[in-house]
Formats: sequence, C-alpha cells, structure tokens
Amino acid sequence: MIDKKIIGLTFPRHSIMVEAGQLRFFAKAIGESDPVYFEESAAADKGHPALPVPPTFLFSLDLARPASDWREKAGIRLERILHGEQGFTYHRMAHAGDTLHFDSKITDLYEKKGGALQFLVTDIKVTNQHGDHVADMRKVLVHRNG
Repeated sequence: MIDKKIIGLTFPRHSIMVEAGQLRFFAKAIGESDPVYFEESAAADKGHPALPVPPTFLFSLDLARPASDWREKAGIRLERILHGEQGFTYHRMAHAGDTLHFDSKITDLYEKKGGALQFLVTDIKVTNQHGDHVADMRKVLVHRNG
C-alpha cells in the first residue's frame, strides 16, 4: 500500500534541452508525416523558429528525470505499477533548442476496488528558459495491491 503521506511531495526541478534529433525520432515513432516536424525549412514556413515539439513528447522528456528512491520510500513496488493515464494542457509551443523545466508535485492518491488499486496523481508544470508557461501535465500511475 502506498502511504497517503506522499500527497504534497514535490520533486526537484528537472530541466532538459529539447534536441532536434529527438523530435525527429519521436515524430517518426508516432507515425507523424507532416514535414514541419522533420525539416527546419517546413517549420520556418509555418512560422516556427525551429522544429516544434510534437504532442505528448513532453511526457517523454519528463521520463528523463534523474532516478530517485522516492517510490520505494512510499511503498511503491515497480512490478505492481501500471500506466493509468496522461493529460496535457498546452499554453504555448516549445521548439528544438528550448530548455524546458519540469516542476512536479504529487497531488492525489485514491483507491478503487476496495483498496486493491491505488491511483497516484502527479501534476507537472512545464516552463521554458524564459519562464513562459508551456504546458500543464497530469499523469496517473496505478498501483496494484495484494
């Protein structure tokens, strides 16, 4: 069982520079065919200063967060975790060359099926190197108990 004391836990800020090669690889992996995600000239023709960040790519960047033992301390067993959901609210575009900052906080923990499943909610604010609010992300991990 995950300890409810974990609600309110904030993580150290995670920062990462968006690389054009990563964007191209991700766009190809999700089956994107719009040249705006592959060619700087196509991006510029659409008014972008560089290759734009494809939808959901921010989730991949958040996964690059440095390892920590917070899960073990909270009673989370990795072999019992399932990806529950993810959500995004975008406020502005991010592009190759931007440095993005991820500020994360665990905001909720609730149960279903009589405690057999616990749902851990993390909210993440993403800003760029200028302090501009890029996006809000929400991810939910499901922990199977028993």
